Amino acid sequence: MKAMILAAGRGERMRPLTDATPKPLLMAGGKPLIVWHLERLAACGFREVIVNHAHLGQQIETALSDGSAFGLSIRYSPEPHGALETAGGIAHALPLLGDAPFLVVNGDVWCDWDFRRALALSDRLAHLVFVDNPPQHANGDFCLNGETVRYAAEHIGPTYTYAGTGVFSPRFFADVPDGAVLKLRPLLDAAIAQGLLTGEHHAGRWVDVGTPERLAELDRELKQFNPFTTETQRHRGTEKTVKRD
Repeated sequence: MKAMILAAGRGERMRPLTDATPKPLLMAGGKPLIVWHLERLAACGFREVIVNHAHLGQQIETALSDGSAFGLSIRYSPEPHGALETAGGIAHALPLLGDAPFLVVNGDVWCDWDFRRALALSDRLAHLVFVDNPPQHANGDFCLNGETVRYAAEHIGPTYTYAGTGVFSPRFFADVPDGAVLKLRPLLDAAIAQGLLTGEHHAGRWVDVGTPERLAELDRELKQFNPFTTETQRHRGTEKTVKRD
């Protein structure tokens, strides 16, 4: 299974930090946000990653190169100035993603959801990971009826926030014209209306790194404790297990 990291956003709420640095390259816990994703993807068995970019995108390509430093093969999907939004960006990258289901991860979040779980979800049209509502989004948008995604307003159960992580079939984006500027929500709404959108609740750690204050908080937390140091990481084809301090 391939993975796509969404890295094309301007990061307006992170200014002035993002005036000179693309948001996924901002540092937390001693490494860029996007590197946390790359290392975990490699540790979980992924080998091919697509990264889209727009704002200061060349910096991302320069920093990550071909991905071999992480035990990965990285290809890039450049977008025009202003970017194509989530659905438009994914649709634009479909030639690189291929015909099989793929994992999508927002480049500006930090989450400990197990990426290996994505392999068991390859039969879904679209499957989203939800988290408890953060303070900045206290009411949430969705709820779950078993695995079927419904709207929070239906009051089926607890409400949740989309974690920016999901598994998608290319068919989910089949009607999005290449180059279209389109958010993900209209496609989610259509799938919910047909009862085709599934999801699951992740009770672990998740941070939407949307402000300099939340970035600083995450940085302090990760410098004190790295929750992934027991994972086996493969770099340049060599396995190594990093032990906890």
